[in-house]
Amino acid sequence: MSQPASAAEPSTTLPGASHRLVDVPGGRIHLVEQGTGPLVLLIHGFPETSSSWRRQLPALAAAGYRAVAVDVRGYGRSFAPAPVDAYRMTALVSDNVGVVHALGEETAILVGHDWGSSIAANSALLRPDVFTAVALLSVPYAPWNPVRPTDGFARMGGSEEFYVSYFQRPGRAEAEIEPDVRGWLAGFYTSLSGDTMPPPGTDSPFFVPKGAAMRDRFTRGPLPSWLSEEELDLYSAEFERSGPTGALNRYRNLDRDWEDLAAWDGARPGCPALFVGGALDSSTTWMADAIAAFPTTLPGLVSSHILEGCGHWIQQERPAEVNALLTKWLHTVRR
Repeated sequence: MSQPASAAEPSTTLPGASHRLVDVPGGRIHLVEQGTGPLVLLIHGFPETSSSWRRQLPALAAAGYRAVAVDVRGYGRSFAPAPVDAYRMTALVSDNVGVVHALGEETAILVGHDWGSSIAANSALLRPDVFTAVALLSVPYAPWNPVRPTDGFARMGGSEEFYVSYFQRPGRAEAEIEPDVRGWLAGFYTSLSGDTMPPPGTDSPFFVPKGAAMRDRFTRGPLPSWLSEEELDLYSAEFERSGPTGALNRYRNLDRDWEDLAAWDGARPGCPALFVGGALDSSTTWMADAIAAFPTTLPGLVSSHILEGCGHWIQQERPAEVNALLTKWLHTVRR
């Protein structure tokens, strides 16, 4: 059963932006829209909402685009199905297609961050008839791999547990997050931000010792410069309302995705692509081989950029640079 969605209390308020709910197969998606022109669909990651694009919406609208940031199913004001397998990648691709059609469009350009990057890349792979270009932020594209994902992540932890493995068992991460949603989010954002992350050599929050909690290794201190107390309040209110389970269920479908997407082994998104990562982001260092393989795996790549001193929350940490790269790329794609 889905939780009810309401647009009465939006997750972000921007001058000139409008909030609405649109119907997709199986539920309703909340989105924030600004501008007119070619449709650019913005897909957030974990643990965020459509408000993570608050600094991109007005910039893309001013550049002549219809910028639309969605709450991914399970997040914010969008529907949240109860079954774990409702969060498999193919369902999220279907949601993106449904949003495009609900907006009266036939095609769209995709921009994704973190899990949104993977959702965007797979949307372009599975539905090239709908998605004509894709920009990937923080998490590079990696094609289907013959290693079962949960097996690979289990090996990464060694004597500790990699956070993706830690998230697998329903209820465990929820029990850590739910007693203090705001504090957990603050610690997670702070630990992965370029200006507040722990120094090299410090125990990583991505690895959880036996019997410990992920938050035990979070950075404690001031919020990152890009995140105000009021903005953290908005994020927290949305996760307090929806709960974290829908967001965590994305991680719990890795093996299902692996099985579902095996038919696309060897296929590549051929549309024009852009990658922007942060030099201090673990995603770009762990997946350096994936970035090096872009000439093969992303044959339509227009350009790839690594922002020095930047952490994981790239479009929020470096909005001016990201907006400039996006609009330049979009204008190239638009020609």
